[in-house]
Amino acid sequence: MNFTISEENYLKAIFHLQEKDGTVTTNALAEKLQTKPASVTDMMKKLSAKKLLNYKPYYGFSLSAEGKKIALFIVRRHRLWEYFLSEKLKFDWNEVHALAEELEHVSSKQLIDRLDQYLGFPQFDPHGDPIPDHKGKIKNVNKISLFDLPFNQMAEVLQVTNQSTEMLELLEHKNITIGTRLEVKKHFDFDHSVELKIKTTTLTISEQLAKNIFVTYEPGA
Repeated sequence: MNFTISEENYLKAIFHLQEKDGTVTTNALAEKLQTKPASVTDMMKKLSAKKLLNYKPYYGFSLSAEGKKIALFIVRRHRLWEYFLSEKLKFDWNEVHALAEELEHVSSKQLIDRLDQYLGFPQFDPHGDPIPDHKGKIKNVNKISLFDLPFNQMAEVLQVTNQSTEMLELLEHKNITIGTRLEVKKHFDFDHSVELKIKTTTLTISEQLAKNIFVTYEPGA
């Protein structure tokens, strides 16, 4: 079954919202895709007719098993292209998302599987998001937001959830990237900003920024 670019964009957006909230509302999807609720309703009817969505009155909708399978393949393509652009073509991590948005619609499974093999079967994209394998399976890793990290606990940056150009530029300015080792020293009551220590450098970041950075750590390490 072939899908339009618009249909693929909707399926991917539903997948991301569903991961976060369980079920997806028309308004939430309209906000994410920056479109009108009426347009979302029309697309939901099309996707439902193709048996890609489940709908519960008063609760919202979610991907069917087939819809999730297709969405995972789109996500796989997107994240593999991001990795390729970053690792092989040396684009900055704040440049790869927009380019991958275009490349993800190249839907040849043979091409994507060859790309995966060529890249050495990477498990994470440049922003730390897990890359689904050829069966649609995603590696689960225990993680916690930097804002919730216990004080004086050494941790490693694993993932950045807000991948806007503005935020990634800010992280680069702060010398924070995937793999950076750091610890939280203090929370400030006035604005809930967070004081960090990276090697011998101390710096402060906002609550919003800290909540969009996820880390992994070993308690007591």
